[in-house]
Amino acid sequence: MLESLRSQVLEASLELARRGLAIYTFGNASGISRGDGLVVIKPSGVPYETMRPEDLTIVDLDGRIVEGALRPSSDLATHLVLYRALPRLGGVVHTHSRYATAWAQAGREIPCFGTTHADYFHGPVPVTEALAAGEIESDYEANTGRAIVRRLKTLEDLPSAVLVASHGPFAWGTSPLEAVHNAVILEEIAQMACYTLAVNHAAEPIGSPLLNRHFFRKHGPGATYGQG
Repeated sequence: MLESLRSQVLEASLELARRGLAIYTFGNASGISRGDGLVVIKPSGVPYETMRPEDLTIVDLDGRIVEGALRPSSDLATHLVLYRALPRLGGVVHTHSRYATAWAQAGREIPCFGTTHADYFHGPVPVTEALAAGEIESDYEANTGRAIVRRLKTLEDLPSAVLVASHGPFAWGTSPLEAVHNAVILEEIAQMACYTLAVNHAAEPIGSPLLNRHFFRKHGPGATYGQG
């Protein structure tokens, strides 16, 4: 069942490991078949180097296992909240990549210090509010997803990633591999921002003219980047 999507999610998972965004069994990737209402997700606690397509778990949007002998990722409920709330999503990844997680643990959004950042995010990379004790003690993973959705509702544009306070980054895209691509870009931007502040602790975000120029060269109906 869903062999193509299984292969995509496996490749996305392996790419997280290849790119150094997930060590040992950290992190997870998923993809959704909107037509079937089914999600393929990495199994919990299985090392990337031993993972096979048949190890991936298929669930419905209520989290019920449809196919697979292994338990799904412990972050499944977060993925499902995002898929239900954001119909444009085709893939979601969660990592504990070093620099993006450092910003998340600090509870700080990543300022847009330059044009590399502006090519991918129309402003700072947002961070969620910290979860309340009751949200942590009950339905924690789903509440993590709800915290992400609440933060996104405050923004004019849907970014390709968000930082969960004290936790780490979640990224998404129209496919599992695009979600990984966005996670890789996020980590690069997070590292650059750390270096920028190390060189100049008083560095300021770029202004709107340069931000808009770079972002809209690559995004929106007037985009000119690439071959169309």
